[in-house]
Amino acid sequence: MGAASSRDGRLSDSDEEAVEEDHDENDGVDYEDAKGDPTSSERRTPHQRTTKSSPSSLDEIDAKLKALKLKYHSNPSLKNAVKLYLHIGGGTPNTKWVVSEKLISYSFVETSTVGGDGDEEDDGSGEDSGDTWWVLKIGSKIRVRVGPQMQLKSFSDQRRVDFVAKGVWALKFFSDEEFKAFVNKYQDCLFENTYGYEATDNNKVKVYGKDFIGWANPEAADDSMWEDADDSFAKSPGSITPVRESQDLKEEFEEVADEVGKIQSLALGALENSFLVSGSGVQVVKNFSHGIHGKGVYFNFSDGKNGRRAATFAHSTPKKALLMRAETNMMLMSPANDGKPHSTGLHQLDIETGKIVTEWKFEKDGTDITMRDITNDSKGAQLDPSESTFLGLDDNRLCRWDMRDQHGIVQNLASASAPVLNWTQGHQFSRGTNFQCFASTGDGSIVVGSLDGKIRLYSINSMRQAKTAFPGLGSPITHVDVTYDGKWVLGTTDTYLILICTLFVDKDGKAKTGFSGRMGNKIPAPRLLKLTPLDSHLAGLNNTFHRGQFSWVTEQGKQERHLVATVGSFSVIWNFQQVKDSSHECYRNQQGLKSCYCYKIVLKDDSIVDSRFMHDKFSVSDSPEAPLVVATPMKVSSFSISSRR
Repeated sequence: MGAASSRDGRLSDSDEEAVEEDHDENDGVDYEDAKGDPTSSERRTPHQRTTKSSPSSLDEIDAKLKALKLKYHSNPSLKNAVKLYLHIGGGTPNTKWVVSEKLISYSFVETSTVGGDGDEEDDGSGEDSGDTWWVLKIGSKIRVRVGPQMQLKSFSDQRRVDFVAKGVWALKFFSDEEFKAFVNKYQDCLFENTYGYEATDNNKVKVYGKDFIGWANPEAADDSMWEDADDSFAKSPGSITPVRESQDLKEEFEEVADEVGKIQSLALGALENSFLVSGSGVQVVKNFSHGIHGKGVYFNFSDGKNGRRAATFAHSTPKKALLMRAETNMMLMSPANDGKPHSTGLHQLDIETGKIVTEWKFEKDGTDITMRDITNDSKGAQLDPSESTFLGLDDNRLCRWDMRDQHGIVQNLASASAPVLNWTQGHQFSRGTNFQCFASTGDGSIVVGSLDGKIRLYSINSMRQAKTAFPGLGSPITHVDVTYDGKWVLGTTDTYLILICTLFVDKDGKAKTGFSGRMGNKIPAPRLLKLTPLDSHLAGLNNTFHRGQFSWVTEQGKQERHLVATVGSFSVIWNFQQVKDSSHECYRNQQGLKSCYCYKIVLKDDSIVDSRFMHDKFSVSDSPEAPLVVATPMKVSSFSISSRR
């Protein structure tokens, strides 16, 4: 499959006339919702998914909108009148917007019923849940809870908002004032639904903290750090312009995972090999400048040569694979119970022999404990042949494990009956931090994402107290990544990615990151990376963002150039420099936090397990980036970025 660009389909005046005629010809027809998660045959080809629009001039649009107001907004008794559009055709070539209602009223309603109609006067038809929340009602056609799942996108220049509610809809307003009133009310309802407080200035300070008030009022936030960082990118040695519209993603290799079974995780190496991990074994693939390709080497966990240590492991499914010791060893972590990520220990695979050499247990002060995630000490630590330590995370624990004994001596794995990992550094928090995920920088600083949406930054010297704690936006952080230099943090939630700048200037005028000091009150507002409502709907109702991460560098002074995340069968790629550019056209006419909708999509026929860029060393002279590797349960594909001819 190829790549496609994000698109919205402008509701230009010529479009309106066309769809109005089409609507008139089909009076009485109830248009069906756009189909979620279409089959590959229903989806458009990359060529079809790239759209171009030639809108009228703003003067013409304004004049025609005024005419529309006279034509359709002539009923003074209809409060909050709008024009309602429905997107039909899903991912087919016949996709288009149609007018659902030429004149309809909307309202934001607070309700406490599940299954009720959400009217201001509760008729008792629904079940009282005890809680209240805001819903958006549009006539009798739409009733949707206000929240991130709506994927609402506003176009102030068109007086329009698009959103998802069992289909993809658009509202057009008849004046700037009506448009702004809707957006402001939506933001207030979203805040109250998320945090449980009325959207007052005092409550925003209570939620975000006075140092982060720019998160609540982005228009007043200091964006200078974004600009400074953008300048530093252009000056970084060896930087190459990231992928833009003049470049394509070209599929180079597609490897079928015949022997390995269903791929569970992808372990990319920066040296000779990378690895496909399944429940039954590991398949070795070779790294090339245009992607990864099979070598025909396969390690089976249940193979007799692995003996007793692999007997129990053969019946588990590793969810995490961590390369260590110059990529000659792999740590495999499997959940102890189905449905929960927590693990009681690790299996260590010697890649050179293909044998599981030991089974490690997590233990502290003589008591068995669990971990939900592990990662390398730093971004480049897997390349260190003497690496014996790694980081561990549990709901309320952050620590460093050492495979040597307490005296720093390498344990004899062949004779040890029960090797014990040594807890060398860390902290066990008494209160519920609800840690979910973490990552490390090039110097070993640590970023941790939590269930409540908070993102904490820990220095290399202490795991007890975070140097900086970002408040988040209410959605749980399911995955987190950080650039090699620690200047940027990327958090993944179900419905969006959040990009945070950690840079600040201290009282002495020195530029630092939030890993090394308190950032003060000039903290820039974050930026969000989202799918358009249409692409979000096509990705499927139950598909959520997974594993948002930067491209991969392990050298000081080099800058990551892209960001990638998966959602359903989509692999979504953003241009990092473009996201940071405050003057980028995507941010024009936006209200609230800046949201970037400019991306490319790699579409596969199956749900994607993981999408990651190979190490920067595999980028070639005619490509701005190392190849992208996309793994589905039964296949792994490699894409290179090349200039169009």
